[in-house]
Amino acid sequence: MERLHTTKHTKRTHNHSGSIIFNRSLTKQNAKMSAYDEEDSKFMRKAKENPFVPIGMAGFFSIVGYRLYKLKSRGDMKMSVHLIHMRVMAQGFVVGAMTIGVIYSMYKDYIVKPREELKALQQQTAFQHK
Repeated sequence: MERLHTTKHTKRTHNHSGSIIFNRSLTKQNAKMSAYDEEDSKFMRKAKENPFVPIGMAGFFSIVGYRLYKLKSRGDMKMSVHLIHMRVMAQGFVVGAMTIGVIYSMYKDYIVKPREELKALQQQTAFQHK
């Protein structure tokens, strides 16, 4: 009975006697992964697609950091109330950033892109009539 263990570029197969047989192979998936490693990281790629996500994350961590810093000077406010206010502010910032990002994405897809396509079509028909 053979058991197959895979790592990034090496397959190990245990045969019946218990010895390990190494097969060096680069599968399609591993080739994609190595090509992916050479390109930008997933976070950077997503940040380019939707720039408001990192803005929301930065705002979230800024608000949490500031409110934790101000934790000492909260006065008579209970700890739980202070933490709830901090959470609501941080979540509000993230939801706001995501909403602006969705509106921006819709603007690009439904207003800018059709205008560019219409302009390209008009230029193409004008060029064909000449």
